[in-house]
Amino acid sequence: MILVGLTGSIGMGKSTTAAMFREAGVPVYDADAAVHDLYDVGGAAVGPVGEAFPGAVSDGRVDREALRQAVLGKPEALKRLNAIVHPLVGRDRSGFFEQATAAGADMVVLDIPLLFETGGHANMDAVVVVSAPADMQRERVLARPGMSPERLDAILAQQMADTEKRARAHFVVDTSKGLEPARAQVAEIIAAMRDPQRRPSRDRSAG
Repeated sequence: MILVGLTGSIGMGKSTTAAMFREAGVPVYDADAAVHDLYDVGGAAVGPVGEAFPGAVSDGRVDREALRQAVLGKPEALKRLNAIVHPLVGRDRSGFFEQATAAGADMVVLDIPLLFETGGHANMDAVVVVSAPADMQRERVLARPGMSPERLDAILAQQMADTEKRARAHFVVDTSKGLEPARAQVAEIIAAMRDPQRRPSRDRSAG
C-alpha cells in the first residue's frame, strides 16, 4: 500500500485538501480528528491527561485550551503529553489501515499536522505539503473565532517553517489560486503516485 503523508501549517488549507483526496476515492486518516475523539467524553486519553495535567479535564473531557496553556512553551510538558497521546493515536491508526486494506485500497493519505516535527515523514512513500503565501495564511487564521496575532505566532513557533516544509516535500499543493486548481494538483499527485515511473524517491523529505 502506498503511504502519502499530508501536512501543512495552520491556515494553509490542509483540511480542504484532505477532503479532495477523499473525494477522489483515497482513504484519509485524520490525526487531529483521532485526537479529538481521544479527548472527548469516554476517550482513552481523558484519564491519563487528567492525571498528568491537573485542571486540563472538565465535564469528563479534555479542555483543549487549558491543555494548550499547560504545554505551550514547555518542551518537557509537551513531551509528557506526546508520550500519552502518540501510542493511543497509533492504535487508532492501525485500525484505519486494517479497514483500508479490507476495502482494497492501494493508497492512503495520513493527514498529520506535525508530520515533519514528529519524524513521521520517514515512514511515508511521499510527503505532500499544503501551502499558501504568508499574508493569506495570517488572514485566514485571524478570521477564526478566538484567534489573536499573539496566539497565531505561538502556534507557528511550534511548527516547522513553511519554506522548509516546501523544500522537503515531494509535492506542494498551492491553495492560493482557488479550489479547482488545488483539486487538479491533487489529481496529478494521485496519478503520479500510482505510476511507478513517476513516483518520487522517498529520500527528498529525509533531511
